[in-house]
Amino acid sequence: MKKALILVDIQNDFVPGGALPVPNGADVVEVANKAMEHFDLVVAIQDWHPAGHKSFASQHKGRKVGDIVDLCGLQQMLWPDHCVQDSKGAEFVPGLEVKKIDKVFHKGMDRNIDSYSGFFDNGHGNATGLGDYLKENGVDEITIIGLATDYCVKFTALDARKLGFKTRIIIEGVRGVEVNKGDCEKAIDEMIKAGVEIISMKSLK
Repeated sequence: MKKALILVDIQNDFVPGGALPVPNGADVVEVANKAMEHFDLVVAIQDWHPAGHKSFASQHKGRKVGDIVDLCGLQQMLWPDHCVQDSKGAEFVPGLEVKKIDKVFHKGMDRNIDSYSGFFDNGHGNATGLGDYLKENGVDEITIIGLATDYCVKFTALDARKLGFKTRIIIEGVRGVEVNKGDCEKAIDEMIKAGVEIISMKSLK
């Protein structure tokens, strides 16, 4: 059984000081660095939006961050401009041991549709290549660390289960946006119901 660690969106714009900061988001860096030692394969996911992405509130006249709009037939939360390709905000958080990452996959590159999951866009119309890469490398179990619990971590985990991977979340290694109070708790419940295992760092030893 080959195991992979998936690092989700550990990027400057998602930590304090960034465009879309997750409270205490930088805390996941230390957990990620320690966890990397325990896996055969380490893969990172990077939000990688073109400028003017339609999930940005700035692209919708009269709309603000947090509003819900229709995008490609899907309900879309509007966000601040973030993780624009080749920007400082899209870079990995300093201190993350990037030399230990075997492969990086980009998501959110289609201007017209968002992509929370590391595997597919939100409409499941296009794949990032992550699923095929893991299968080609004989991976059948993945463990996830990153940001944010209630969005990209959750959707990455749910898609992993749909693709047949045994899926685990390291609870110390995730943090949430909590647009609405209780969002993280709901996300964890949803993941558990889908067969995702919630583990602690201690279980890696």
